[in-house]
Amino acid sequence: MSLVLHDYELDSDSYKVRLLLSALGVEYSKVAVNVHPGHEQRSPAYLRLNPLGNLPILVDGETTLRDSGAILCYLARLHDKEGQWLPADPVRFGEVMMWLFFASADLAPATLARLHHMLEVPADAAAVGAASRRAFRIMDDHMTKRELEGFAWFVGEQATLADIALFPAIALSRDFGIDHDEYPALRRWMRRVRTIPGFITMPGIPDYH
Repeated sequence: MSLVLHDYELDSDSYKVRLLLSALGVEYSKVAVNVHPGHEQRSPAYLRLNPLGNLPILVDGETTLRDSGAILCYLARLHDKEGQWLPADPVRFGEVMMWLFFASADLAPATLARLHHMLEVPADAAAVGAASRRAFRIMDDHMTKRELEGFAWFVGEQATLADIALFPAIALSRDFGIDHDEYPALRRWMRRVRTIPGFITMPGIPDYH
């Protein structure tokens, strides 16, 4: 089996890749990386795979990829022949990419807030908490508008990479004190995400909501 995911079970970015692989029904090998407390991802061997010293890392034969967004796009292009997850239509493609960049940049404070709470990673708790709430409010407003228009997903008429990429940050946000009742449209959307065929959980995300 050539597809290998270097993975940490508690890492939300690694979970995005696991979730898409499961939804696609793609077989792969998983290598558990001792991130905490071992910081194995920063060892010389791992820095040769990813000089940024973070996860996930996907190795597919001669191809090595870092960054969850890049990996999601690669897997969708390679294994999703119907184009559901990364639509070919320029407008839908652009909208999916817009949310992928949002997940990477604007939801980064939510990731840091969770790591600060769980693993004592240094952070300004008040600042990252406020930034997380701003990002979640943008998401909730978007999904409220989408529901009023008769749509169930962030982009288009079916689940895409946008939903995969956005889901973990809000689903795990109770770990740092976010009340999901503040975001009713996201609560309903999270229930829909759990209905995606192949949906899997990670620690902190139950299979019900």
